Order: sequence, then structure tokens, then C-alpha cells
Amino acid sequence: MASQESPVVFHYFNLGRLGRGEVVRLFMKDAGIDYEDVLYSYDETWPTTNDKLGLTSTGKLPALEYKGNFLTQHLPILRYLARDLGRYDGETNDEKFFVDAVSDVYIDWRFQWVLQLSERTDKYKDVTVPKYLEVLEEHYSKNNGPYLLGDRITYADFAVYQSIDNDTRIGTIPAELPASIQKFKEAFEARPNIAAYIKEHAHK
Repeated sequence: MASQESPVVFHYFNLGRLGRGEVVRLFMKDAGIDYEDVLYSYDETWPTTNDKLGLTSTGKLPALEYKGNFLTQHLPILRYLARDLGRYDGETNDEKFFVDAVSDVYIDWRFQWVLQLSERTDKYKDVTVPKYLEVLEEHYSKNNGPYLLGDRITYADFAVYQSIDNDTRIGTIPAELPASIQKFKEAFEARPNIAAYIKEHAHK
């Protein structure tokens, strides 16, 4: 297990396996970072709770207490952890750019996905998701997979996996994934710590 100077505390909403906080959880599970989950209701009481506790200036979660630092925004949290651990990122400037670029593709997808939580649309399922997967297929096929950088997993892979999982959960994923994305999904879910986590939370 990775060692910490102080307890790691993860603040997020009680959303089960939906949402951007789950990306950070998956990362920490894979990296062997022990953490305490502190969950909040995602309802009309949240603004008052946040004001009282002073957790984030934006009013958004997740947030992570890590080695004396209070980190916010899920992708910056992943990048911070990757740098601190010395893995989960590209090794060269070109590789780092590639990983960052795919994380931005994920952000574009996420904006559209959130809108579906209030109202599902055929356009999202029939146009947005297939186009997103097409772009991912192009990127994931460059290094022969299963991960974005070939056999080296990066922080962006966790975000991409979460997007596939969340589209599956709301019924907007195609019946068949592109070959490189299916290969990635299977490899990701077979990682020992991830496999154990998925089994433990299969019905959440």
C-alpha cells in the first residue's frame, strides 16, 4: 500500500458509482491509496452544508485531503496524484500532451452526459456517444492498447473507463463497443484492485 503522512479523506456526494468522484476512487483503489469516504447528500441541503463546512469555493465536489493538502476538481486531483506517485502519466512531453488531450475529450463528453440525467435524448444516444467512442477508438488504437499509452495505464484511462461505465448505467452505450475500447475495458476491469472494487460495489 502507498504510505501517507496523514489520513487521506475523500469528500463526495452519495451517488453510488455515478459521477466524476468515482474516477478518483478508481484511481486511488488501483494505486493502493487507503482513504476515508465522507459522503454528502446531493440535494437542496448541500449548499448550506458546504457553506457551513467551507469545503469548496465552487460548491462542487470531489475534494481530497491528501498529505496536508486540500485538493479539488477531479482531473487536477488525478494529475496531482500521478505526479506525486511518479506514475500514471506520460514519460515524455509528447506523451503527456496526448494523455492531457484525451482527458479533455472526456470533459467534452461529460458535459453532454450530465444533461442526460434530467432528460434522455435520442441525439445523445445515437449521435453524441457513437462519435465520442469513434474519437476514443482513434486514440486508443495508436499504441496498440490496451491502455492509452499501450501497456502503461495513465490517469486519463480512469476517466475514460468511467465514461463508458456511466453510459452503460444510464442505458446509452451501444450494444457493441469499438474493438480497441472493448479491449481497454476488459483490461481495466481485470486489474486486481479494480476487479476487487467492482465486485464489492457491483450493485451500487
